[in-house]
Amino acid sequence: MPRSHPTTDPDPDSAGQGQLRRALGVPSLVCFGLVYMVPLTVFTTYGIVTEITGGRVPLAYVITLLAMVFTARSYAKMAGEMPFAGSAYTYTQKSFGAGIGFVAGWALLLDYLFLPMINYLVIGIYLSAAFPAISSWVFVLTAIILVTVLNIIGIVSVARANIVIIAAQAIFILTFAALGISAMAGTGTVDLAAPFTGDGTADGFGNVMAGAAVLCLSFLGFDAVSTLSEEAKDPKASVPRAIVIATITGGLIYILLSFLAQLVYPSNDFADVDSGALDVMAAAGGQFLTIFFTAAYVAGACGSALTSQASVSRILFAMGRDGVLPRGFFGRLSPRFHTPVLATLSVGVVSLLALAVDLGFISEMVSFGALIAFSAVNLSVIKHFIIDKGRRGTAAVLSFVVLPGIGFCLTLWLWTSLSPRTLLLGLIWLILGTGYLAFVTRGFRRPTPSLDLAE
Repeated sequence: MPRSHPTTDPDPDSAGQGQLRRALGVPSLVCFGLVYMVPLTVFTTYGIVTEITGGRVPLAYVITLLAMVFTARSYAKMAGEMPFAGSAYTYTQKSFGAGIGFVAGWALLLDYLFLPMINYLVIGIYLSAAFPAISSWVFVLTAIILVTVLNIIGIVSVARANIVIIAAQAIFILTFAALGISAMAGTGTVDLAAPFTGDGTADGFGNVMAGAAVLCLSFLGFDAVSTLSEEAKDPKASVPRAIVIATITGGLIYILLSFLAQLVYPSNDFADVDSGALDVMAAAGGQFLTIFFTAAYVAGACGSALTSQASVSRILFAMGRDGVLPRGFFGRLSPRFHTPVLATLSVGVVSLLALAVDLGFISEMVSFGALIAFSAVNLSVIKHFIIDKGRRGTAAVLSFVVLPGIGFCLTLWLWTSLSPRTLLLGLIWLILGTGYLAFVTRGFRRPTPSLDLAE
């Protein structure tokens, strides 16, 4: 992919605050979203959600995809109107004001800061299982250093690495499907309805909703695409298209993989619930598939860490550029690499918390932040198009009220399905963010700085 010449601010007093490179087309953006989502992320919380839903992971994914399709459409609409870095933060602050925009951005930071931790944690879990003589923290630390360096070098290097990772996962998916179908054919007894009816260990639709709420973290890829608007070619057309394509493609892959996995291994009796996928792989293809899965999954986790760290660093850059976060630290680009180096390094440091947290907790916290941001974007569509732009008529009401309204209701339903512990800690995070905003604005006596959307 050819590099474009970067545009920098001619004012020497603003050195390091130039513009991001416009180097990404629709294929690269879709690839970025799919790698961020990680097609194999279905196995990240597979054991956990299998237990929660009583063996109904595919059904939970259907519900989550339904909610995410409406929300992805809202992101696409807003991305077409506001092709700038910042994602839900940008959309909400432009629609509802800088203060509410900050709260949405603060919630979004929660899932973006925690998502790299999930990837580093599972890298440690699976590589430690493959090489038990080496402690998991060694793998975690190595991955953090490698990912941080690649992100500092630039977004084009990340895009190129994504292509290789997607190819490896595609080959694994085909292999898993072939071996899984072959294994089931030899049993002679396959209940195709079981992944939707469950195994009886956790009855009730509430359990499916609780599982669906956790699975929201799987769909963060389309949101990540919107954070690269300032690095996309023709962002008003390419970013919306990539958002929808990545969401639908990723969701269908999740449903099919989880459906096949539960047919191959129709049980929630795992040796280790965090690495329950290994039991599925052993049942489908023995040691060969287990080794292949570990390699492909770790590669996918590295790719997701690459893209998630790239996204959160750009959100920090957007919030720093407008002065909500310290501008001198977060709002600067490296003169050499034209990437937000200090913001990227900060994410790497925070990711070290992966050494001290558990997978289930991180997964729910990521979903909490994501659902808050998703809800805000759905409401932003209504505010921006109906109230601010004055769109009228039946078509406008359907497009800019009914559809985003459905998306908002579905995300709110999923949000209330999270565990009480997650809701409590998430609300504490929002209170901390509001407190920081009060500090920045001197007790709300000063206006909250806003992004200069003309940049």
